[in-house]
Amino acid sequence: MTKTILITGSSRGIGAAIARLAAIEGYRVAVNYRNDEASANAVVRGILGAGGAAIAIQADVGLPHDVERLFDAVDRAFGRLDVLVNNAGVLGSCRVEDMDAATLERVFRANVFSMFYCSRMAVRRMSTRHGGAGGAIVNMSSVASRLGGMAGGSHYAATKGAIDSFSLALAKEVGTEGIRVNTVRPGLIETDIHDLHGGTAHVRELAKTAVPMARSGSAEEVAQTVLWLASPQASYVHGAVVDVAGGR
Repeated sequence: MTKTILITGSSRGIGAAIARLAAIEGYRVAVNYRNDEASANAVVRGILGAGGAAIAIQADVGLPHDVERLFDAVDRAFGRLDVLVNNAGVLGSCRVEDMDAATLERVFRANVFSMFYCSRMAVRRMSTRHGGAGGAIVNMSSVASRLGGMAGGSHYAATKGAIDSFSLALAKEVGTEGIRVNTVRPGLIETDIHDLHGGTAHVRELAKTAVPMARSGSAEEVAQTVLWLASPQASYVHGAVVDVAGGR
């Protein structure tokens, strides 16, 4: 039976790379986006053009009503959900003494609240406790959770630490219900999420001295890890945190 994967925040960067690789591996792909409809549609067109199955669904996964609408759309299009990748997130740059409530709320809603809302809906569909057939959830964290992130990124690093803890807790909750939960922690990856911190050129230069492999990573390298964790080849991998960071 063809499996279905939903990747939040998958119009660009790592999310788009996961969507493209998932299609190559035979998944039906739900591409979620918040604002960038053109990029999401481009990802879908590429998948359809290669003979795959994909749809683009607009939803702000930091809002519970949008999340319900997102999962309902996946249900209508594909009938079931096998894999959820909680990839949506934002960076932001702000020193602690300048942090206001709106900034904190924006970053925590995008990075942490979204993971609770989407995982809740996925568990209701996948869990054998609720009549589901099982599945896999892969959460996107960052090595910032243990390194503290870049200057001005304390709120981002804190959200990624929350993701690590949430993933372990969720794994303990649903491990006997057919759902595997794992976490991927990328390091310095060349995507446009770093535009606030000098862009990919800055990432490449920083990697030469900060990363033991002396290079930055690609979105495709992260995608390979995510799809492996979602696959039967990782059938006994549960509650794990996998760093994709070149040894950093």
